[in-house]
Amino acid sequence: MAAVQWDPFAAIERDVRAMVADPRWADVPPATQLQAMAARLLRTEDGACWMFGAHARWYRADDSEAAWHLSAPPAAPAVRAAARPPQPGVPIPEGLLPGPADVTAGRGSTQAFVGPDVSREITERVRGLLTEACRPREDAPLVSGPLRDLFYGDVTAGVAAIWGTVMWCAYAPAFDGNEVLLSMFGEFLRRPLPGDDWVRWLPPTPLEALTALYCEPLGRGAQGAALRLAALMADTARVLLPDGRFTPRASALIAMLEPLLARPWLDHAARDAAALRDAWLARCPRGLAAGVLAETSPEDHFRHTLYDLVEALAFAAGHGADPRAVAAALLAADVHEVAPEAAARLYPYLDPELRRAYYLALVEPDHPLRGCWPEEGEPADALRPPDRASAAALLGAGYATGLAWCGLTGTEPPARGFPASAATVSCLIGQRDDPLPAVLPESTDASSGATETSDEWIHHT
Repeated sequence: MAAVQWDPFAAIERDVRAMVADPRWADVPPATQLQAMAARLLRTEDGACWMFGAHARWYRADDSEAAWHLSAPPAAPAVRAAARPPQPGVPIPEGLLPGPADVTAGRGSTQAFVGPDVSREITERVRGLLTEACRPREDAPLVSGPLRDLFYGDVTAGVAAIWGTVMWCAYAPAFDGNEVLLSMFGEFLRRPLPGDDWVRWLPPTPLEALTALYCEPLGRGAQGAALRLAALMADTARVLLPDGRFTPRASALIAMLEPLLARPWLDHAARDAAALRDAWLARCPRGLAAGVLAETSPEDHFRHTLYDLVEALAFAAGHGADPRAVAAALLAADVHEVAPEAAARLYPYLDPELRRAYYLALVEPDHPLRGCWPEEGEPADALRPPDRASAAALLGAGYATGLAWCGLTGTEPPARGFPASAATVSCLIGQRDDPLPAVLPESTDASSGATETSDEWIHHT
């Protein structure tokens, strides 16, 4: 029987998860936590130092730079197996220390809404909320704020609140053209949605679109109408929770709204939609902060979506490719096609290795990484996902990454999608309407942690 190759990265991740999940961890002084984490660093043969830290993700520090970068770990078994504790270690910033919420909260799903449909149970419950929102009320406000141009002028704010909540909670708002969750809003929309009959590539909905709906009636003294809108947003988010593609942001929105619904005067000091947005974000618990990164830190949001893209490309390692280099190449393909003038503005947000791969794919037409670029709307053969779930995850992570870098650079997202994620659609067209379980399961990253670990860290001084 062949020997099983030891994986230091997997071992360290299990150990850190178990250590941080220990109830004693939260009471340990930061200096002791830093000592414990320093004992769990790894160095690969290329000189890079690795740490499993905040957000339950890996960070990389290169000899060429003192800074730590959010960075998906290497995929090659030989590279992982050769990792060893660094001598000496690299200083760890306190901000990268993991907390209990990092290892207990799941990250949700990166799948797009092409392939796996939203379950019938969820769509019917959303339809019920929509029906109720359309019932005549003399004090029902009309749609206002950033969503106003999307709907007809006589559409109530309740309809827009449901739509806005669905869109804000979606990880990657790329929807099947026949998705019921979209079609039920057809009679209210002023114009066709971007995309085509296969995929609707929807732009990101900012949190301020929701706070503007709440702010308008509040500003004219209609507090009851404003609170009904906030409650409707919370109810919609609760309906969406079981679908992992909505879970992280839906959880964050509920956490931001529940204090307001319990204490209606909470936001009276806010003067406009922007101030309300800040007030809502200030109420988001640390454990749910990943769900609002697009609002609080667009730079970190881009880094995390690119990390998601690397993870979605894990299957490429089976063909001998490095998922990190492939992700950099696909990013380069999108930027080259959509906004080549913005290419250089992304360098500061990439770690040195990703930066090199991104640069080479951009500037050298004959470089092998160009072989990762889609051609004539089709992905490279080696980048065809092995199954439906993998294709949906690659499409979603690719589209989310595209929206993230567009947000960073002020680029208008393309109405027909980004080249890399649009090419993935061809892998799903023949199976986009297959029967599915009632509810899409949420990713359970947290459950992969070990249940036991050495408790030597508790004794550091």
